[in-house]
Order: sequence, then structure tokens, then C-alpha cells
Amino acid sequence: MNSEITSWISRYAVKNNIDCLVIGISGGVDSALTSTLCANTGKKTIVVSLPIHQEKSQLKRAEDHIKWLCSKYDNVSSLKVNLSKVFDCFSDCFKEASSLSLANSRSRLRMTALYQIASSNNGIVVGTGNKVEDFGVGFFTKYGDGGVDISPIADLTKSEVWKLAKKVGVIDEIVSADPTDGLWGDDRTDEDQIGASYPELEWAMDFSGDPSTLEGREKDVYYIYSQLNSANQHKMNPIPIWKK
Repeated sequence: MNSEITSWISRYAVKNNIDCLVIGISGGVDSALTSTLCANTGKKTIVVSLPIHQEKSQLKRAEDHIKWLCSKYDNVSSLKVNLSKVFDCFSDCFKEASSLSLANSRSRLRMTALYQIASSNNGIVVGTGNKVEDFGVGFFTKYGDGGVDISPIADLTKSEVWKLAKKVGVIDEIVSADPTDGLWGDDRTDEDQIGASYPELEWAMDFSGDPSTLEGREKDVYYIYSQLNSANQHKMNPIPIWKK
């Protein structure tokens, strides 16, 4: 599967005369896998750390992965763009902003920085979202980490991401780390925010039976999945257009 995805990325880049692949590195397994698959294309690959008052363990994992990737691939280079001061200036303009809106703003600032780098290198921004996030519960920021040019792992469940990451050699500390979006400046996990683990969400995404028969934890998880899937359709569907 890894060679198939790498070939797909390469074909897209060649077809569209793209010189460079740009990936934001969070310290999580999704961005680690995606950047490794991009590096395997042999094309110029820029991996970017974009801390905004980042929790230390997340930043360390990101830096460790970047160091590993740069030591293994000659076509990989790295950048660190600390957006903490930019974020502070931005948030100072919105004294009444909610914590959720500011968390999403972190993601959108990172997207802007990635496109700045891509535009300066005739490149594209490569997305790191997986299938559960992108098409199950909509666990991403609209025009933030959802603002990308291609999505190489968006048809892989989180379980498939973990398995493939191990196969391509992603370091153990990243594969075993609890998934987190890194938007809060602390160590809260995706499960803390969603209320269910990725294996549970994968089960709910595949469930085709009668929901009324579910009990206990399965009933709770299916409710969480269904509520998020419904609430986040505006992210997962095309923008509505009035037609004359």
C-alpha cells in the first residue's frame, strides 16, 4: 500500500508540474506517515514544524521525526516557523473570542504559513487527515488542516495509518503516542475531545445494523459518531452554491 500511495503522489506532481511537496509536522502519526510517503517519491519535500505555544512532548516528537526523516532522505529539508507571536497578536484583536475559535485559528495560521512556503517553491500542501477524521466525524478545522491540495491518507482508517507507519519505519514514540490535534497548548488527546477512541469510531463508521438494538458503550459510541457526523457535514460536503 505504501508504494501505491507514493506512486499516486508522484504521478500527481508530474502531471501538474509540481516541484515540491510541503507537509506540516505535528508530532502525530498522520503527519509522520504522510511526510515519509512524500519523501519516498524522491521529489523535493519540505517538512515544517509550526509551533504555537506547543506542549513540549508534541514539539519534541515533531522535531525527532524531522531529524529522522532528514537523516534518511537527501530530498528532504526542514523549516521551523514559530507562529506563537503571530497568534498572540491575532488573538489580542479578539478579546471575547472563545477557546474553540482560537484553537481553530491556530490551525488556519498554520495553513497560511504552509501555503506561503509552497507558493515560494512551486509546491503543493499535502494533507495529513485520515478517513475517520475527514469523512467520519469531521474532526478537522475548515480552511485550516482541511485546507490542502492533495490527501494521500484520507482513505485510510487510523488503524491502517498506525499499521502502515510501523511498516515504513516511523519512530515508535510517534506511533505509540496518544493522538492529539495540538491546538490547545496542552496535552489533551483526540479521545478527550471526541469522547471515543479511533477504533471505536471506526466500528461506528462501519456499523450497518439497527442502532436501536445497541446497548452500553456501543450505544454511546454510535451516538457520539452520529452526532459529529451530522454536525460536521458542512466540512465534509462541497460548499453550497445557489444556481440560477
